[in-house]
Amino acid sequence: MTASIALAIVCGAGLGLGLWSIVAVIPRIGRARLVDRLAPYLVDTFNEAREMMARRTVHPVPVLAILASPLTGSLGVIASTIFGSATVTEHRLRQAGSPVTVPRFRVQQLAWAGIGVAAGAAIALLLPAASAPGVLRVTVPVIFGLLGAVGRDLVLQRAAKSRLARLSSELPSVVEFLSLSLAAGEGIVDSLRRVSRSSGGVVAAEFAAVISAVGSGVPIITALREMSVAMAHPALTRCVDQIAGALERGTPLADVLRAQAADIRGEGKRQLLETASKKEVAMLFPLVFLILPITILFAVFPGVMVLQAGF
Repeated sequence: MTASIALAIVCGAGLGLGLWSIVAVIPRIGRARLVDRLAPYLVDTFNEAREMMARRTVHPVPVLAILASPLTGSLGVIASTIFGSATVTEHRLRQAGSPVTVPRFRVQQLAWAGIGVAAGAAIALLLPAASAPGVLRVTVPVIFGLLGAVGRDLVLQRAAKSRLARLSSELPSVVEFLSLSLAAGEGIVDSLRRVSRSSGGVVAAEFAAVISAVGSGVPIITALREMSVAMAHPALTRCVDQIAGALERGTPLADVLRAQAADIRGEGKRQLLETASKKEVAMLFPLVFLILPITILFAVFPGVMVLQAGF
């Protein structure tokens, strides 16, 4: 394949995707379906209705995924072997709060790998022919493709860890707010609804999902436990267990949640002290190898210059 044919293939693929994108933004002309007419009234109850209302245009990724389904299926098995099973990926997506499904995430990984392969191929073509053997020209795109797929997985892991960290910081305040609502005489469902509407953040979004599930007929204890299992956060799991135990035994929820909020704050302080003790050794490296030599240089250099000038 010559360079002109490769350039023609790339330009043709870009032209096709561009024309598809232009056609996708054209509004559909036709009678609205029953599902589309009912979706605005079910936004507060079903996630599918919210996804339908949030959808504005049609993009070519699902169509391309259907056309390349045999290839993506094999690549999905390979990706599951390298990056973890579909259950692990789904768990990370749930922790990150992403609406992306596992198949769509695999397609995104494939797209990142394709971008990496294209970047590696461009770098391989720019290398001089005398110093770059054929094996290197083939290896560089493959390495860049693997780095692209690994990079998408690392981005997902970082998003999940960041969201769990925000949950840890928000949980004590939200639990105290919930205990105040319960002490004022509201029920657990009304208190969770008030918390989800009055506050923002990760915990409020999770409580809003719990209220949505309760509105569709799921018991409150079941919805809370499903949320705790999906998030796999120790403090949130303990809090949900305390709420479930108090509801089953009939003990006052306000006192239980107030004590739970104090425990969560104490655990956060202990974790902060542990992190500080671990970072203490790491902080010695810039002190010893950067700040201390510069200080000595500023202290000794003027004296050396004076001695040289005197003699």
